[in-house]
Amino acid sequence: MLRAIAAALGFVLWLVRRILFGPRRKPAAAPEPTLPASFQSVATRAFGAGGADKPVQAVQAASRPKQKRAPRLTLKYRVAIGGAVLGTGLLMLTFAFMMVYYTVVFPDPLALRASGHAPLIRILARDGTVLAVRGAPHEYIPLEKMAKALPAAVVATEDRRFFDHYGVDPAGMLRAMFANLRAGRFAQGGSTLTQQLAKNLFLTQDRTLSRKIAELGLALWLEVRLTKPEILELYLNQVYFGSGAYGVEAASERYFNKPASELTIPEAAMIAGLLKAPSKYSPSASPGAARARARVVITKMFDAGFISEAQETQALAQTLVFNEQKIEQTAADAGYVVDWVLDQLPAAVSEDEQADLIVETTVDKNLQRRAQETVADTLARKGEAYGASQAAMTLLDGSGGVRVMVGGRDYAGSQFNRVIRGKRQPGSAFKPFIYLAALNKGMSPDTIVNDAPITIGGWSPKNDDGKYAGPVPIRRAIAQSINTVAVRLNQAIGRGTAVDLAQRLGIKSELHDGPSLALGTSEVTLLEMAGAYAAFSNGGYVVTPHVITRITTSRGRVLYEYEPPQNARIPEADRIGALNDILNAAVDYGTGRRAALPDRPAAGKTGTTQDFRDAWFMGYTAQFAAGVWVGNDNGKSMNRATGGSLPAEIWRQVMRVADEGLPPLLLPGTVVANPQVEAATWGGLANRLPRVVEAPEILPWQRRPGALVQQPYSATSVSLAAPNASHPANSIGEDFIEKALASSPANGSSHAAQVAAPDSSTPQSGAFPFSNWW
Repeated sequence: MLRAIAAALGFVLWLVRRILFGPRRKPAAAPEPTLPASFQSVATRAFGAGGADKPVQAVQAASRPKQKRAPRLTLKYRVAIGGAVLGTGLLMLTFAFMMVYYTVVFPDPLALRASGHAPLIRILARDGTVLAVRGAPHEYIPLEKMAKALPAAVVATEDRRFFDHYGVDPAGMLRAMFANLRAGRFAQGGSTLTQQLAKNLFLTQDRTLSRKIAELGLALWLEVRLTKPEILELYLNQVYFGSGAYGVEAASERYFNKPASELTIPEAAMIAGLLKAPSKYSPSASPGAARARARVVITKMFDAGFISEAQETQALAQTLVFNEQKIEQTAADAGYVVDWVLDQLPAAVSEDEQADLIVETTVDKNLQRRAQETVADTLARKGEAYGASQAAMTLLDGSGGVRVMVGGRDYAGSQFNRVIRGKRQPGSAFKPFIYLAALNKGMSPDTIVNDAPITIGGWSPKNDDGKYAGPVPIRRAIAQSINTVAVRLNQAIGRGTAVDLAQRLGIKSELHDGPSLALGTSEVTLLEMAGAYAAFSNGGYVVTPHVITRITTSRGRVLYEYEPPQNARIPEADRIGALNDILNAAVDYGTGRRAALPDRPAAGKTGTTQDFRDAWFMGYTAQFAAGVWVGNDNGKSMNRATGGSLPAEIWRQVMRVADEGLPPLLLPGTVVANPQVEAATWGGLANRLPRVVEAPEILPWQRRPGALVQQPYSATSVSLAAPNASHPANSIGEDFIEKALASSPANGSSHAAQVAAPDSSTPQSGAFPFSNWW
């Protein structure tokens, strides 16, 4: 094979050189010696003719008719033809290399025939109830043992030109492209059965260009290795038919309680119809939709010439009867999170494990259902008015366990999980990373920053309202989502500081460091953002978003158990209280007011990208962190939909369900603010429950493990800490340590006892009043 590749490459190089430079020229003949002058007349008489002065050879050459030489191509044509030949040669070489590479890397596809059955996977919610059942024990059956109508129905529906192409169908791809352009959405796919088999066997479900290129290459490789009947046989035994059935045998047993060899034309048509959308057309979800889809497939079988007109009429007249007892009920609202669970199984379980599996997860089944309903209902009522067609949401507990994952409006309509796959610009929802880094540099919620025009390298960010407020405290800047302040702070903390913090909190996507980073111009996933915000809610401990807690076999053998990482607490955690202070102001008095909860403190940040393409709300309470994204898959601008509109409304509705029955807790590092001071500070906006503010600084000898553990929240409690007591009145001198050691417990005194307690008779607010804010 390698010799053949080398020979092909040598031939291509020779051909390119021949086209560009022409054939090799023969060396010029050596000139004949000239006769001395005294012999010229003798030579002329001996070899001449008619007394001519020319030699005989010259006379003969002159009398010979001239031959026309083919005109040489101009340089540009030679370069074009040479480039085309070179490109073709390189393409052939690449194809040969791919064939060799896939043969070495991937196993023999026919070896899958020996895999007797797929494991039954029972996925459990966190309360032990069944969330879904996927996979089913089934025998691999050869093509000749299937009812003839079954492969005919699949080919007629999914790939009518299956027996005419070589794994890739350019005509089908062009037809699908024009159909999608006319529809303005993804309405038709151009993948062949061979491409689908390659994806199912060897690739992930990611919608990326690299995965699509690999799919095309593997499809060609399968066509070289296998015959058409073998490809069709493997496909029918591997593909997913909904309700936990993989392969036609499992689907036939599941839906009709009979082997695939006994299927009738209408039954085969129903099974083939599931391939378009297993969840949407599954009899367990909608028997009527399944029957309607079967009628469409029967018509396609007739159009393709696989059945006669009489068979079509007879099949359309029959009524499909399903075996409802054996159809596994899978919650339609759990589709996105179940798919994510299955995607992670190969990393948790060895490939040779064939025992039936029980997968325990962190998913809250009731909350998942309510969240999916909330997303769908909100979009149905207000989506059209705002120009929003899609939304996604996820909710994590304090340890990073995923309680809710809603990947889109409707799993039956689109299985693309926007929580983990969709990368979007978060807009101002990224600003908390900037502010926490600034707080860690010594600033406070009351630090004054100038809201004024700013230009950096020719770039001039603007505020949403086009106005500037002048000097403002950080607390107000985050509440009103002032862009210029965030950009100034990002410049002040130093290049790379915010990127480093975001990455330590779990942002894996590439972040482009620059002035615009403060406005959330780097694309991230919703799950990454939710995981980072979870650290704000738990006191600064980094979490790893996860959904699987344990995997066991049906016999009880533990195959995998989640081990939480060591509680890595970010150095900036000491200022989490200050961050919670300003983000709580954003919810109570700022752009996130629609997300405010009536019975407990909440913190969060809205995010709206340029031209209203994306709207975010990221927020948290003391128990949960959650994020919501609203927009359109094609990036189309919405009708002035901001993070404070639909996303904040969805977040609030779901969070109220999540917090039912849980005690209200203060956000880490905060205390309840003085209501009177809050009213004076925020004016007429202070008409809700008292807000929380940063707790007074705890001196080093007062700290103990769990110092930032959330305390019970009471609407009637009041902070007793004076805001100006956060720092010592006098500077810390060189004798500070000696004085501290002199009063240590070893010397018979307690530091805690020596710290003066505030006078409870004169309650003060933890918030510094700014009467000139407005």
